Parts: sequence; C-alpha cells; structure tokens
Amino acid sequence: MGKGSAFGKTILIGDQFVKHGVPAILSALPYQTETIVEREAKGRGFTVIDNRNEVPGYKEEKKESCYRSYEHMINVMKLNLKKTPIKITVGGNLLAGSGVGASAAISVSFARACNEEFKLGMDKIEENYIGWEGEHAYHGMPSGVDNTASSFGGLMMYTIRDGKKMYERIVPAKPLYVVLANSGITFNTALLDVHVKSLIDNNGELLYSRLIKITGEVYEMRKAIEKGDLKEAGKIMIENHKLLKEMDFSHKRLDELCARAIQMGAYGAKLTGGGKGGYMVALVKDTMMQKKIAAKFESENIPVITAQLGVNAVDNVKFRLLK
Repeated sequence: MGKGSAFGKTILIGDQFVKHGVPAILSALPYQTETIVEREAKGRGFTVIDNRNEVPGYKEEKKESCYRSYEHMINVMKLNLKKTPIKITVGGNLLAGSGVGASAAISVSFARACNEEFKLGMDKIEENYIGWEGEHAYHGMPSGVDNTASSFGGLMMYTIRDGKKMYERIVPAKPLYVVLANSGITFNTALLDVHVKSLIDNNGELLYSRLIKITGEVYEMRKAIEKGDLKEAGKIMIENHKLLKEMDFSHKRLDELCARAIQMGAYGAKLTGGGKGGYMVALVKDTMMQKKIAAKFESENIPVITAQLGVNAVDNVKFRLLK
C-alpha cells in the first residue's frame, strides 16, 4: 500500500497569464488531498473510490477528466496495470472545487502514492512533473502553477522563462490570513486558453499592455508582502480584480463576493485561479476578521475556506528550477 498527500492552493495574482511570461504569486493551502494506492488480486486497470468532500456537483463534473488524468499518469510512470491492477482511494480535508488546486492535489498525491507503492525512486521534482502531466486532462496545457504549489507548499513567486519553470520563495513579514468563498460556479479551465487567444486576436496590443501592468502589480505585491504592508497588498488585489473583470475573467457572483468581503473589512479581494467561477480570495487583517467574514458567508451556505498562507513549505529551498 502506498500513500501520498498534496496541498491545495490559492493564487494571489498573475495566474491567468503565466504561460505568457507574467509571474504569479501563489501559496499552498494548509489543506490536503490524500491518496492510497493498493494492489488488487483480481481485475485489470484501476478502480477509484473518491471520498473527498466537494462543492456540490464538482466531482461529477470532473469525473471524466479525473479518469483520463489517472490513465495518462499511469502511462507516463510506465505502470503495468494489466499485470498489477490497483485500487485508488482518495480523501483528505481539501474541499474539492474549482479554484483551489483540487485537480493538482489529486494528481500529485497519486504520483506520490505510486512512487511509494511501486518504489519508482522519484524525487520531489519528478513527482511534481507527474502531477503536471496529470493536470493535462483538466486544463489542456497546464502552466505548472497548481501542481508546484501542491508539491512544495509555502508562498512563492512562480515564473516561466525561456520555457523553463521555476519558483522563488517569498517570506511574508506579517501573517497572511485569507478567506476564500466559493461562487458555486464550476468552469472548464481548459477553455481559458481559448479566451486568452481571443483577446490576442481581437486586440493584441491592448492585451499585452495589460500584461505589462499586471507584471508590475505582481512585483509590487511581492514587495508589499515582504515589507508587511498588507493594506497595500489589498489595494493591488482590488485593482487587479478590476482589470481581470474588464478582460472578462470574472463572474458576477465572484464580483459580488469580493465586494461583500471588502465591505466587511477585508484589505482586498479578487478572483483566484483561472476565473469565470470557482473561488474568490480576500486578504484580511487578523483571525478575528477572518472568522467574522467566514461566518457571514457560511450563514448563507456559501462554501468557505480559511487559512494562513506561507506556513507549510515542505523544505527551506529558496529557489528551484523545475522539470
């Protein structure tokens, strides 16, 4: 029996355009998906028991993608399941839903469970690579943001430069407390690449001028976090959400949740992940405000995640070049 676990994630800024050279600031969430892989005496291939708690409808919506993801990772790892069938049991305390890296967490945790069970000898970077391969079934060509946060934890700035993926650790000067609220909208993130292409085709000059602006916001946010100026970080989040809204990456439900969080005292709020559904993330002053905002949303049956970001790095490596 092999076991593996991997974190969920949230994106503070930059995620939609990583494949176009824009860096992203992201963090693992202190919630994980856990996978157990067991060899079966009979049968061929694999069976899946999915015990994850979910945003209603998420697992059914992603079921086909999930199975294709497993099949692809199994092929990449060169596992012979005709000879050795397996049972895959998935659980953990990460709520399965769009926008929190649920697909990356299930992919990376599966890679780790297989690595342990079949003694594949993969290191952390190789496990992360298998998780990236698993993401293809969900996202088309993934940027690597989600699986990297899932694999390595903590707070980081992720960049793709000259085709190379890498990340650098960010150390916040003050605790980063956030509230994530779910819009209830599940969106096929593979379609986001189509949306970006349409923006390029319709007005490439406008898009790239906005990407320059977002890149500047990313570096300003990093500076604010490292200085402990969370009010400034919140202002940047608000401005970035406005820009994403203008570019049609948001949803009216996400806009509503962001506005309400700010009205209740959050420093800033914006959509997180690819957009058009999933979660928004709000940066708050302290745990008291975090509890207040979360309780209000929960009283209306809105799925909520609360977390402190940047506290669960798997090691002290400051910079890593990825496969």
